Amino acid sequence: MGILNLACRHQAETQHLEIVIKIPIIMSANKTAIKTLGTTLTRVLPSIPVLERFQSTTQRLYKDYSEAKTLPETHINLLINDAAGNSPFYRDVTQAFYDDARRRHHRLPLIRQLEWGVALCEFPATFDEYFMMVEGAARRNFKKATRLGYTFKPINYNDYLKEIQEIRRSTTVRQGKLPEEFLNEEVKPTKNPPTQDTTHCYPTFGVFDSNNELRAYLNCLIAGELCMIEHIYGHAKYQSDGGVPLLIISAAKYILEHHPKVKFYSYGSFYGASVTMRRFKRKFHLLPHHVIWHLDRLER
Repeated sequence: MGILNLACRHQAETQHLEIVIKIPIIMSANKTAIKTLGTTLTRVLPSIPVLERFQSTTQRLYKDYSEAKTLPETHINLLINDAAGNSPFYRDVTQAFYDDARRRHHRLPLIRQLEWGVALCEFPATFDEYFMMVEGAARRNFKKATRLGYTFKPINYNDYLKEIQEIRRSTTVRQGKLPEEFLNEEVKPTKNPPTQDTTHCYPTFGVFDSNNELRAYLNCLIAGELCMIEHIYGHAKYQSDGGVPLLIISAAKYILEHHPKVKFYSYGSFYGASVTMRRFKRKFHLLPHHVIWHLDRLER
């Protein structure tokens, strides 16, 4: 049993109300507790706006909890032993990813960091099949960017530091306000060594406009069966051109064609994302999964 502390403050013209509510939550005994808790509170104290937000949050938590119980279980092999002939950097970064994915969640210590609700797409056999899995709005933006003359290609991150900094600084808000240090600091070159194979690497992809100016870029980790998107940034001024959908879809095509061992396309956690970011991930068929991670084949 846990205790939920809800502090509510409401300032009206003639009154100041401060309420602290302590609520025992017994999840195993009452599965509807999360779903009904917010509704009950807002009926009792309808004049406090924060409770409306609390109701929405508790209902979303219940929906996530119900969905999580039915998620497909997916095994992903990072094939760390295949990195033996590569730079030690890639074995180390694969091990670090595995350790981070399996460490205990900082808020929910009973589960692991990247276990439940990993935003994931299992690649079909061909790119055309993947393209049809993507939502219609994303496909239309892909085609729009193509009509406007946008092109896609792998890039050397260190060759585009000035352009990357311009993209980062093109807006102060991306799924929330960006930290000042992120906006103000100089973009530094990476020291990643060149990869010796297609099984473990750290590629960067870019989308260029008709004037050959970089307008969006994407970094990802390729480790065995996994391609994990780590960063996606597009220039805010050109967002409506569809460059970011072109980037994500074209990157999938490139991975399918050049990294044959990759089976899964991923972009972090689904349940840890905002409502807007969840919608964005769904557009590209990056849906929540229950993932079991393996360092290599012998673990199974």
